[in-house]
Amino acid sequence: MKNFWKKEVTSAVRAFTPTEKVAFVFFLSLLGISAFVMVSKINQSFMVQIPALGGTLNEGIVGTPRFINPVLALGDADRDLTTLVYSGLLKVNTHGALVPDLAESYTVSTDGLEYTFVLRKDARFHDDTPVTIDDIEFTIQKIQDPAIKSPKRANWDGITTSRINENTVIFTLKKPYSPFIENTTIGILPKHLWKNVDAEQFQFSPYNIRPIGSGPYLIKKIVRDRDDVPQSYELTSFKKYVLGAAHIKTLILHFYTNEQTLLEAYKNEEIESLNSISAKEASELNKTGIAIERAPLPRIFGVFFNQNQAPIFASDEVREALNLAVDKDTIVTEALYGYGTKIDGPIPQDLISGGAPDLLATNTQSKSEAERIETAKALLTKNGWKPNEAGIMEKVIMDKKVKKETKTLRFSLSTPNAPELKKTAELLKAQWEKIGAEVDLKVFDTGELSQNVIRPRKYDAILFGEIIGRDLDLFAFWHSSQRNDPGFNIAMYINTKADKLLEDARVISNTAERLDKYRRFDEIVREDNAAIFTYSPDFIYIIPNTIQGFSIGQITTPADRFMNIQDWYIETDHIWKIFLK
Repeated sequence: MKNFWKKEVTSAVRAFTPTEKVAFVFFLSLLGISAFVMVSKINQSFMVQIPALGGTLNEGIVGTPRFINPVLALGDADRDLTTLVYSGLLKVNTHGALVPDLAESYTVSTDGLEYTFVLRKDARFHDDTPVTIDDIEFTIQKIQDPAIKSPKRANWDGITTSRINENTVIFTLKKPYSPFIENTTIGILPKHLWKNVDAEQFQFSPYNIRPIGSGPYLIKKIVRDRDDVPQSYELTSFKKYVLGAAHIKTLILHFYTNEQTLLEAYKNEEIESLNSISAKEASELNKTGIAIERAPLPRIFGVFFNQNQAPIFASDEVREALNLAVDKDTIVTEALYGYGTKIDGPIPQDLISGGAPDLLATNTQSKSEAERIETAKALLTKNGWKPNEAGIMEKVIMDKKVKKETKTLRFSLSTPNAPELKKTAELLKAQWEKIGAEVDLKVFDTGELSQNVIRPRKYDAILFGEIIGRDLDLFAFWHSSQRNDPGFNIAMYINTKADKLLEDARVISNTAERLDKYRRFDEIVREDNAAIFTYSPDFIYIIPNTIQGFSIGQITTPADRFMNIQDWYIETDHIWKIFLK
């Protein structure tokens, strides 16, 4: 039958005229092309694009790694590499929530004293050695060892580690402390490599420079200069990472001595991504069309008063008038070039409201500058403050007579020698002079400020910042017991209701209840005008548009930009939908 039809078709074609043969070939080709296009479209309708292993990302960092070790990590370069190389029992996702990493699951006892973790059975280090409970116990012991001087030691002080079986460990606290769970994101060291390194040699181990962890990336190559200083680290995706191999195959981190050399490397296309540059530089790059990724950092910058050294701040109307006179929009625009968010309270609003508008914010900033200045002046006048007769021309200074004493609206403002803070301090000085305040600016190097100003509490007012962690533990910053060094209550704040809320929030494991305590605390601090809150700066990140799957999420430290790096990708494949898991 097949030969029959073949002969018939052949015979028919031979009978065609030359013109008919051309037409026949044309329409036959058209039919073939149409069929091919139709099949391709049908095939495409069943196909989906998925991330594939491949590609390289070159990123620049200011600094040089010294301790790529979760127990010792200090600088940003250390923390960046530690985040990539190591993994903990839990990790933070882009929404700021804690999710299992090396842990398969975990539970917290009803009394908040015991945290039980079940380890994944498939967790492995980069040398293909299984991650065990031994490694977890060993890591915590090293953190707790006073001879090692781990910066994480305070987080684990008094915590007992108990093995239940080969896959289960319990951390026991002496008293409930809800922020403890955040500590379990600490990277786990491989005991089999570190067990023979004593405390005296711990900081000098070569594993601090060429570490082996269980995170999404392992170290493949280190490039050093003639002085043996690391210039770059080449990392490659770890195929057995418990949350799935990272899609970007190669990640190269380049190290630079300062922001200037970092930016030069970017402009020369030596690197494709960089972070934590100044707001001014980010603004200049943005003008050239470069896209800037940004997210509010949970850092509270404001002016904190020391009533012990400057009794003038004990007057409620003084603190309120100074607050009214501050133009926060101008500060964010001129000092931060727009890379920041104005704030009115001690807690970043996205941490307690899920990114919702600040419901507690006052409406003073909606008024014009002239209206706010006049309101502030009226408040002072109402409370007995008058222009000083010694005021020269437009530089009027306010005085207040109390019995036989005359108070003058005069004080110093101390701040670190950082461009954004210096500019903010200058703006504050100019704004406060409009209501009759005389302000003496004092700028210090960071080390001098910490040792000679903050620790002994030798300042009238100080423009400074507080880093608020995801755990929202504000005890050290605001509890009255923390007014003296080593506490960080630089506002010298005392309020028994606020103290009680902070104490309660530390032991409540229920997230909603804990946040409610912090909202009430936030409201009390605002009502007391305990400080003048100005802004939260943005985390600034430049990353090429070839990187897909990137989400900046909630950032606490620069290393958090890598929190979902296993989901980033450059290369893609296409597969049929039915083969998707």
